[in-house]
Amino acid sequence: MPQTARPGDVLADRYRLVDLLSESRGGRFWRAHDRVLERHVALHVIDAADDRAPGLIDAARRSATVLDRRVLRVLDAERLQGVCYVVNEWGTGVSLDILLATTGPLSPRKAAWLVAEVADSIATAHAAGVAHGRLVPENVLVEHTGQVKVIGLSVDAALHGLPADRPATDVTDLAGLLYAALTGRWAGVSPSAVPSAPQEAGHVLRPRQVRAGVPRPLDALCEALLNPYAARRDLLEVSTARGVADYLQEFVGDPTGVPEALAAAAPSLHRPQTIVLPAVPDVVPHADQHGDPGEEQQDSGTRAGGQAPSAPPPRHADPAPATPATPAAAELPTEAGLPIFDDATDDVSWLERRTEPVPPPPPFEEPPSRPLFAPDPADGAPARRPRPGVVHSSAGPHAFAAGTAGGSSYWPWDTGDGRAVDSAPPADDEETGTLDRVPGRRWMRLAIVLAVCAVVLVVTVVAVNVGRGRGPLGTQPDDDPTTSTSPVARPLRDLPVEAATDLDPQGGDGSENAELTALAVDGDPATAWRTATYRQQLGPEGLKTGVGLVLDLGSSQRVSEVGLTLGGAPTAVSVHVTESAPVAVKDLAVAGADTLEERGRVELEEPVSGRYVVVWLTSLPEVPGGYRGEVAEAVVRG
Repeated sequence: MPQTARPGDVLADRYRLVDLLSESRGGRFWRAHDRVLERHVALHVIDAADDRAPGLIDAARRSATVLDRRVLRVLDAERLQGVCYVVNEWGTGVSLDILLATTGPLSPRKAAWLVAEVADSIATAHAAGVAHGRLVPENVLVEHTGQVKVIGLSVDAALHGLPADRPATDVTDLAGLLYAALTGRWAGVSPSAVPSAPQEAGHVLRPRQVRAGVPRPLDALCEALLNPYAARRDLLEVSTARGVADYLQEFVGDPTGVPEALAAAAPSLHRPQTIVLPAVPDVVPHADQHGDPGEEQQDSGTRAGGQAPSAPPPRHADPAPATPATPAAAELPTEAGLPIFDDATDDVSWLERRTEPVPPPPPFEEPPSRPLFAPDPADGAPARRPRPGVVHSSAGPHAFAAGTAGGSSYWPWDTGDGRAVDSAPPADDEETGTLDRVPGRRWMRLAIVLAVCAVVLVVTVVAVNVGRGRGPLGTQPDDDPTTSTSPVARPLRDLPVEAATDLDPQGGDGSENAELTALAVDGDPATAWRTATYRQQLGPEGLKTGVGLVLDLGSSQRVSEVGLTLGGAPTAVSVHVTESAPVAVKDLAVAGADTLEERGRVELEEPVSGRYVVVWLTSLPEVPGGYRGEVAEAVVRG
């Protein structure tokens, strides 16, 4: 497209350019309006003479063959008017990189569901023979409903000059998306603006090492796909996008409510409500400021044409009296509103001020007509009558007396006239059988009685248990309550090793310095078993994937860790525990793995029982002439 292209220009007599969203490497990304179908579209434009133009058209054709609800479809592609352009479906939402930068990492279940949706759509594309080529967080869109869309299928890779057919890269980038959703760091193959994941010894740190609380199944998936030489990759069958989707869908389970929770967790996805303002009325000038409207029109006509008009405008015989009230609209001060942009319709509306006054708060409840114990205005008698046997005294209408009128008066609150009563409470009247009690005294006595009964019951139970030779709580004398409720972790001990043999299933003669294996368990760090010197590092691209030692414990033991004294650094080690003598490690589960310096230990994720412990070296330190590993001492603890 000509470099002078501006918003408002029309491409191919159909697409009106609206907003320039980004520009890089000679290409431009526009939001455009399709004048034929009346909808917004995404428009990628590069020069027709660009070397990427043929690949871009071919990528658009391949992407159009994929039918999936989560993929933003290709609608048009052409080389015309000196430009090459591709038209995509327009999506509304926020990309994953912005979502992570705004709200932080997602919860494990939300992250697994999001990547499972992307993996399922990529698996559909791979089945059609189409690879994405650049599956980064910038190309994953989360809509305001929480649904997921994939942007730039095959097209974005062509715009960046990347190869077209790279399904293996898509699988690794899927693990990178999961890693980014869990930690906020990018560990995939394709370049992204998200901060890179931390590494150690050339390997990406596991998600659990970056953020606490990551479930082990998600941690193992990232480890297997992002570290291709990791020992635990053979435990997971996740070499395809379909395998990743099935694995994550099994982890999520029932996805009901997850999209809604994802949308609620991102405030930026909430779309504002569009408010339409009413029409502005015409401004009518005041008669006292501008004179009579008819005279103003007549004067203006005379000034404009040099003579008066032939007929003046009609005048009302009995004009209605003007209503003196609010000032004219022209006299009101100008008020600035807040514009609201709608991405769906490209309309602009404005916030309006409240037209109705704020309703007043609800009124307070009316106070009672008279106090609870006020005298009745009719007869002067108190509202609450005294109990039988209690008569009024001369102290006032609110003072009660026990016995005769000459007795002492008592009222527990006040006298009704603001003065305190200083008379003492009445005593029990044994002659009349009446008792005037203070409120709450009955419940206090009941609480004291119950407390005394509880204390007596506890003392009785303790006395009975002690009399039977038991503890105060009924436990046996030899019971240890601390060990019965929470077991105390016992310290690890060194397990004796009866024999050590070499393990080299991929070697020509099946032996790796077998005569030196005993030096690894002789207790002398000055002597060591060592491997041969290899010109290539161990791994899938080397001559072997690994070599190691087999430590025979003589009987089945519970193994918790293996301590190693090595020669050179770093050395990648994995530990396997089995009951039968191993001939290879392909079918053995990895109990623990780590990259060690000259002294270190490999802690097993969970204690494992077995007779044979395999110390398997998967990466050797560099020495003059190649790579070689040494084990000076191996100690098994359990």
